[in-house]
Amino acid sequence: MAHLLGGENLRLSFPTKTVFDGITVGLNEGDRVGIVGRNGDGKSSLLALLSGRLEPHGGRVTVRGGTRIGVLDQQDTLDPALTVGQAIVGDRAEHEWAGDARIRDVVAGMAGDLPWDKKIGELSGGQRRRTALAALLAGDDDVLFLDEPTNHLDVQAVTWLAGHLNRRWSSNAGGLLVVTHDRWFLDEVCTATWEVHDGIVEPFEGGYAAYVLQRVERDRMAAASEAKRQNLMRKELAWLRRGAPARTAKPKFRIDAANALIANEPPPRNTVELSRMATSRLGKDVVDIEGVSVSYGDHRVLDDVTWLIAPGERTGVLGVNGAGKSTLLGLVTGAVRPTTGRVKRGKTVKVATLTQELAELADVADQRVNDVIARYRTTYVAGGKEMSPGQLLERLGFTTTQLQTPVKDLSGGQRRRLQLLLILLDEPNVLVLDEPSNDLDTDMLAAMEDLLDTWPGTLLVVSHDRYLLERVTDQQYAVLDGRFRHVPGGVDEYLRLLSAAPAPAAQDRTAKAPSDAAATRAAKKELSAVERRMSKLNDQIADLDTRMHAHDPADYEGLARLTRDRAARQDELAEQELRWLELAEAAEG
Repeated sequence: MAHLLGGENLRLSFPTKTVFDGITVGLNEGDRVGIVGRNGDGKSSLLALLSGRLEPHGGRVTVRGGTRIGVLDQQDTLDPALTVGQAIVGDRAEHEWAGDARIRDVVAGMAGDLPWDKKIGELSGGQRRRTALAALLAGDDDVLFLDEPTNHLDVQAVTWLAGHLNRRWSSNAGGLLVVTHDRWFLDEVCTATWEVHDGIVEPFEGGYAAYVLQRVERDRMAAASEAKRQNLMRKELAWLRRGAPARTAKPKFRIDAANALIANEPPPRNTVELSRMATSRLGKDVVDIEGVSVSYGDHRVLDDVTWLIAPGERTGVLGVNGAGKSTLLGLVTGAVRPTTGRVKRGKTVKVATLTQELAELADVADQRVNDVIARYRTTYVAGGKEMSPGQLLERLGFTTTQLQTPVKDLSGGQRRRLQLLLILLDEPNVLVLDEPSNDLDTDMLAAMEDLLDTWPGTLLVVSHDRYLLERVTDQQYAVLDGRFRHVPGGVDEYLRLLSAAPAPAAQDRTAKAPSDAAATRAAKKELSAVERRMSKLNDQIADLDTRMHAHDPADYEGLARLTRDRAARQDELAEQELRWLELAEAAEG
């Protein structure tokens, strides 16, 4: 494959740290490379060196003549005086840029609901991020450098971006370098992975899953090599003491392949044991949200929501920005009061929320990490083992030196991990995580997930990180048009439902009404989804009828819960039947 760009013997150092010392990397046509590594190890610096935005202190970067490079920085670099439209397509008239299929796709996929004539300086952080991405993707670059492109994007936008990058070039053309902690995105887009660590860049074949397999194999071999080296040193010492080499059996080492290691691993969570422990801590009642609607003035955010949260439940909540996810979580925590309906909490429920703002660390900003955790319990049980708070912090990536660091001097990722630990040490039995993956690299996300696997309580997660959501939760629900519904097919089913729903018109620009034929196709597509949902609801109602018939008649509480569950499904079935009638009429054209 033709060479696009590369770095030879690159060196980069600062007064207190050498970032790279003699690394050599290259990008060829057709390469799609994901860059992973711990925060602070140089991932963004590597992008800056290869894109020419940072001069190396040694070595050289070469770029094939005529190669066009587009860069998305972590920081916002758009001119705040420009409008959204100007930032994306410049001053070209609509008939000019709309004639380009790629630009139409970018505008529809990344900027379709952005306020076209609004100034960049008046946008939210998420809107600016999407505008910057759309502006970059609307260009015709040979190589794209993306630094955390999924920040501020919801699940639907991340999925669209992955699809766009996969079809942007032919398989043997173009080049991509992307730094991201979104592991699903890495797997979906990348054909190779570079791990930045300890001043080097180590290449791996494949996306994130393949990288993990190879890394397990590498670490296993390194451990075996170290064991062999130590054994040789012991034999050498014995020879020196005895004066002559002794006959000893060769040490036997068995290096398992990564696939075999993973195949022999137990499931990440012992769901039966966790459920038993959660019930003992919570009792049978957690939070029951029944027939709840929430309105702010004339705007109804949630409409007739029923959610009966069980002990040990691990649920992921999906929804576009502004759908009402935070309002729903506010009902659980008590921060939001229902307009209609009722919310009932168990007597022993203790809810804690991992917020996005890190506000709970403000009062301890000047204190050392060790002093902060000393206020809490001296031990914590994780995976059946007692651990001290300090050991837990080490498990979450803190070094001994960092335990002596003032909280205000920690990085964003370190503060995030400390925030989680303080919440767990406070021993809640219902934990709400609101975008918990912010500021964490892939290794720290894995460490956090490992810790949550052993947490014996009810876990509710809102996240745009698809990998994390599917990793730590056992089921997913979605907030769609103010309604709260189960999506048994997980994120894939949620995305299908979104694609079947009518797309909102872009703000502040003239929306072209779809043709009658397009409307008919959309109605037929949604009709199929509604029919599948009706069939599933009928099956669930039949199953509940069977369970109620076989239930102990003396267990009034259990029967009441089954009855409420059946009523909720019956209500949803009635709504789906009405929707079916509307769609059937529309589908006839």
